[in-house]
Amino acid sequence: MSKDLVRTVDDILIYADQDSIYQLAADVERWPEILPHYRWVNVLESRDGQRTVEMAALRGWIPVKWTSLQEVDPVRRRVTYRHTGGATRGMDVEWKLEQEGDAVRVTIVHEMNLTMPVVRSRIGRRIVGQFFVHHIAGRTLRKIKELSEQERIPLCAAQS
Repeated sequence: MSKDLVRTVDDILIYADQDSIYQLAADVERWPEILPHYRWVNVLESRDGQRTVEMAALRGWIPVKWTSLQEVDPVRRRVTYRHTGGATRGMDVEWKLEQEGDAVRVTIVHEMNLTMPVVRSRIGRRIVGQFFVHHIAGRTLRKIKELSEQERIPLCAAQS
């Protein structure tokens, strides 16, 4: 891996229907309603299976904001982003959903080439990768898990 590349991988096992998890992951305009650390998501443009979205979240008390090109692939259950604005410009993000027995492994991979020398330092890489990206992605996955598994409870009870 290149010294200039910061790659973070966050994943979680969710015991819920893959389609409902995918829907929560893809419908980012709903994230501020369901994810307490998201401040807003605005769809700026939508065409040809792509959307330009402006997203804002909190890392603790620190506000962060970026613009991304989002592509969804419902067949492969993948959601990808290419950050086009903000401090993370150039970051690629991929959400993958893979069935594992009764559960779904949801993985978010972030890859960013660091262009500023200060950020390429060891501490800069930790700030970008661990302090911001890993923290926000981890909170997102934990909340998606909570919401998805709550949805599943009535279905399981009804089937018994």
